Amino acid sequence: MSTREQVEPGRYRESFGRYFEDFEVGDVYEHRPGRTVTESDNTWFTLLTMNQHPLHFDKVYAANSEFGQPIVNSCFTLSVVAGMSVSDLSQKAIANLGWSDIRMPAPVFVGDTLYAQSEVLDKRESRSRPTQGIVKARTTGFKADGTVVMAYERSMLIPKRGHGVQEAGPRPRTD
Repeated sequence: MSTREQVEPGRYRESFGRYFEDFEVGDVYEHRPGRTVTESDNTWFTLLTMNQHPLHFDKVYAANSEFGQPIVNSCFTLSVVAGMSVSDLSQKAIANLGWSDIRMPAPVFVGDTLYAQSEVLDKRESRSRPTQGIVKARTTGFKADGTVVMAYERSMLIPKRGHGVQEAGPRPRTD
């Protein structure tokens, strides 16, 4: 969710994310744009995370598997799907409090385009932090054809309006 805040007369700053008050249980956010997975994405992520399973980068090995081709590293899929949800769910979050019930019902292959959506499952005020609340959401990642490839639940600590980190940054010099 993108908004703009006036920082001085005639000057605005773009802002992303939602405050605690902006969430309603049952709301569904469709996260866009989608993301097409490349071979480089899968190879680099696999190397960066030191995952040495040949299903992710050895075409000959993978050709002999039940998939017939390399599958995309599931942690990459989780990272992309979670990343897609940030602007709607956690751009203003103070912390992720937990991830649960991560499911991967179908593989992702190089060339697949992923999309995601999140449903707000629960929201409550924090008992120990009066200026914050806890939001729980289920995020689902799916291919362009609608095949679900990932789903998980996540709880986040979200500030109430007026209590978030103030976004700052340089302004161009005008002198």
